[in-house]
Amino acid sequence: MSETFSTLREQLATAETGLRMKAVHASRSLELTQRFELMAIASIDPYARIRYDAISQLGTIGNVDLETSLEILSKCLFTDPELDVRAAAAASLGSLHLTQAFDQLKTAYQSTNDWMFQFSIIAAIGELGAPEGFEFLIEALQSSNELVKIAAIGSLGDLGNPAAVDLLIPLAADPDWQIRHRVAQSLAQLGGDAVKATLEQLANDPMPQVAEATRSLLS
Repeated sequence: MSETFSTLREQLATAETGLRMKAVHASRSLELTQRFELMAIASIDPYARIRYDAISQLGTIGNVDLETSLEILSKCLFTDPELDVRAAAAASLGSLHLTQAFDQLKTAYQSTNDWMFQFSIIAAIGELGAPEGFEFLIEALQSSNELVKIAAIGSLGDLGNPAAVDLLIPLAADPDWQIRHRVAQSLAQLGGDAVKATLEQLANDPMPQVAEATRSLLS
């Protein structure tokens, strides 16, 4: 056990919030197993900002112990008092491709009206790669919140199910340019002959951001 690891673990147990925050930041220099152990401790810290940082870090280092990561993140997804920490837990579950968390993510989505939390869950489902997420993303595509809808479009591209093409092509005519922009990206990910005409259309979109991004995707 390194001296630095022992010191940082002691700091995480102190009553001084600033010192605990410094310990979380300093842990990034440790080897992964030690860093993981510290983030597991920090994930239940009394201060929300520390929990958020720890839960977010688990999305990149959680492969050290996927079983423990799933346990920590799943609990946080439902019980943390701060929605941004719960959103970070959803994102980390997606980053770690913990497909066994799909049902939990779906339940969490259906239990909230907070768009930021819903957005994070929908984005995570695309990263998750669970095939059963397809039908759920179709439902999310009907969301009244434009940002959640954009996340669903992106996740359909990430999921890679070619059946999404027929759902996305009509959205290339959506009045919201941000939706058209995301449709172009997802259609390019999905590929196939059916998307060519739509991508060519979007390459000449009146909104420069859409047209330029699509041309880049086509090149």
